Amino acid sequence: MNLKEIKEIINLMNENGLTEIEVEKEGMRIKLKKGSFELAAAPFIIEKERMASLETKQETIEKISARTQEIKSPMVGTFYRAPSPEAPSFIEAGQTVEAGQVVCIIEAMKLMNEIKSEIRGKVLEVLIENAQAVEFGQPMFLIEPL
Repeated sequence: MNLKEIKEIINLMNENGLTEIEVEKEGMRIKLKKGSFELAAAPFIIEKERMASLETKQETIEKISARTQEIKSPMVGTFYRAPSPEAPSFIEAGQTVEAGQVVCIIEAMKLMNEIKSEIRGKVLEVLIENAQAVEFGQPMFLIEPL
């Protein structure tokens, strides 16, 4: 948290008539209280437990990232999880996807383009909501190769 962000928090307090606010961001917790002498003298406190927790989460994310792959959008368009509104989704989180299996449809310029998986793996997460716009190269699925 930098000085600019702290000033923004103070402005937020003033604009909304708040007398106290507590914010946690990136392992740093700041508590501001109007009319409190302790605030001026109190140093910013970084909680060691919170930092350790963040480091553990970061290590977990790095381990997961090292063994996962993303299926990215090959074009700009509208993402659809199923071939029609009443049909089931092509794939769901937790399922195994085969190389060459259709995972979604991207509509671009009124053309429905089937997007196929290039790898065999377990679907960890679907990153896009149905009927949401996608950009070229935007991750759509998180896959753990098998």
